[in-house]
Amino acid sequence: MLNYKGYVGHMEVDDEAGIIFGRVLDIRDVITFTGTTVTEAKQAFQDSIDDYLEFCQEQGQEPEKTFSGKLPFRTTPDRHRQLYLAAIKSGKSINAWMDETLTQAAETLLNAS
Repeated sequence: MLNYKGYVGHMEVDDEAGIIFGRVLDIRDVITFTGTTVTEAKQAFQDSIDDYLEFCQEQGQEPEKTFSGKLPFRTTPDRHRQLYLAAIKSGKSINAWMDETLTQAAETLLNAS
């Protein structure tokens, strides 16, 4: 994964074409990039983000943000009760408890890669 100015990109290799290509994730606007080396693809990712931000500014439009910080979550009533009780037991609000618990799980998973 690539990170630049709050945007996240993903790269893949096309062996037949001999290129590395990628796309910025989690926005509706399409931002892509290519390169023949990892270094070149990373630079193309950053250049694409800079071009996108410049284009938005020229058009007087707000660039799309990758994440709002709001995460709608649906579950069953029984699980909702379990989550609530676990949060209360830890002395936190359900949002604070879920944020901490999910962040720890994500970090464990991402660090295992």
